[in-house]
Amino acid sequence: MKKYLVIGNPISHSLSPELHNHWIKQHGLNALYEKKKLNGNELEKLISDIKTGNINGVNVTVPFKNAIIPYLDGLSNDAKNTQSVNTIYLKDKKVIGHNTDIDGFENAIKKINFDFKNKKVFILGAGGVVPSIIYASIKMESSEIIISNRTKEKSEQVKKLFDKIKLIDWGEVPNFDVIINATSLGLNPEDKINLDFTNTGKNKLFYDVIYNPTETHFLKMAKKLGNKNENGRLMFVYQAFSAFKLWHGVEPTINNDTLKLLDQ
Repeated sequence: MKKYLVIGNPISHSLSPELHNHWIKQHGLNALYEKKKLNGNELEKLISDIKTGNINGVNVTVPFKNAIIPYLDGLSNDAKNTQSVNTIYLKDKKVIGHNTDIDGFENAIKKINFDFKNKKVFILGAGGVVPSIIYASIKMESSEIIISNRTKEKSEQVKKLFDKIKLIDWGEVPNFDVIINATSLGLNPEDKINLDFTNTGKNKLFYDVIYNPTETHFLKMAKKLGNKNENGRLMFVYQAFSAFKLWHGVEPTINNDTLKLLDQ
C-alpha cells in the first residue's frame, strides 16, 4: 500500500486526509493518506523516508513550506519562483518539491467569477502561502500588491522575491479591491484581526485562506460591512486536485459531494 502524508505544526485542523482518501477510494487505489505533526528537526528523516519508498508523497503546510527546501534534491519552476513547497514527490530517485498553491488560488478565484485584472490586492501575512498568492495575482494581472505583516522582517523577505510589491506597517489599511487574510488568525474561533475596515467601502472581495472553520471572524465582519466574502475551501480543493493528479496520474472529481467533506 502506498502511503501519503500532510505535515505541519499545527496539523489537527487539516482536512486533507478526508479529501485525498475520498478520491483514493473513488479511484480504487491501494493507498492511504494521513496527517502528521512534525518538528523542524524531523524534516531530514521525512525526506529519507521518501527516498527509501516508505512514504510516496507529502503535502506540506505551515510552517514548513520554505523550511523543507534545503532537504530537497530539486524544485519545480513554480516552487523556485515562490520559494514555497506544498507538494513533494520522488522522480528518478530524486525528491522534488512542487507548488500547487498557485493553481489552487487561481482556479478558486476563477470559479467565483472574480476578475483580478487591474485590481489592488492587499495581503495580510507573509507566511508560506503568501508568495503563491502574489505569484497567482501577478498572473491574473492585478495592478498593485500590498503586503502587511505583524513582523516586518518576514514581509521584507517576501519583497526580495517580488520587488514590485509594496510593504506597509501592520495596522495601516490602504485602499484596496481585494483583501486576503493569509495569516493564521482565524484558526481559533476567538481569533480577531484587529484592523478597522469601516471606511474601506462596499463590494470588495474579502478572502480568507483558512477553510476550517468555514466562516472566520474576518469573513463575518466583511459580510456585515456589505462585502463579498470567500473562504479558502476552493483553493484547498484545487491545490489538492493538482497534487493528487501529480502523484496518481488521474484527475479526481470535484463536485458537491467533494465540498461537503469539508463541512466540519
